[in-house]
Amino acid sequence: MGARCGGHLRDDPVLVCQVRAGLCQPAASAPPRPGDKWHLDEVFVKINGITHYLWRAVDQHGDVLDILVQSRRNAKAAKRFFRKLLKGLRYVPRVLVTDKLASYGVAHRELLPSVTHRRCKYLNNRAENSHQPTRIRERVMKRFASPGQAQRFLFAFSHIRQHFRPRRHLISAPQWRTEMTVSFAVWDEVIATAAA
Repeated sequence: MGARCGGHLRDDPVLVCQVRAGLCQPAASAPPRPGDKWHLDEVFVKINGITHYLWRAVDQHGDVLDILVQSRRNAKAAKRFFRKLLKGLRYVPRVLVTDKLASYGVAHRELLPSVTHRRCKYLNNRAENSHQPTRIRERVMKRFASPGQAQRFLFAFSHIRQHFRPRRHLISAPQWRTEMTVSFAVWDEVIATAAA
């Protein structure tokens, strides 16, 4: 899957060639639909000395679907995360993969009974690995100041990080360079628009 291109297709003949070659998608197109296998996990985050939980959903490609910072890890918190995750979507996943936390089972039975639920310690490595960049940013920022600040920052950070992370193992070096050039061009356009 290619990166999203910035600009108007009418004005840029190079962009037209890239879209026709399948290197990128025009900016006006809808964002790609996430995968149908979702990995869900939660991790402890200390904020001002109080333990909070960062709930995260990742698809099978490693793209972060949504995050939520909550003070609890019970069934009510799991249901709240599921509702937030499903909000605005017109489909449900084929498979949910979680660890053995019982809260996921309650939320699954009540909100997504038709979806296959796999509970295993080792199947959920995709979600476990997605916490690593968060831990690095948390260390650099010397922890988060409040749950709201953590929620806002991590939501933006996860989406911006995905923009600059093409699947390097699936593409050749010239394709990777092209994708990164397009990603930085889109980023420059977004920054210029925000500054204006």
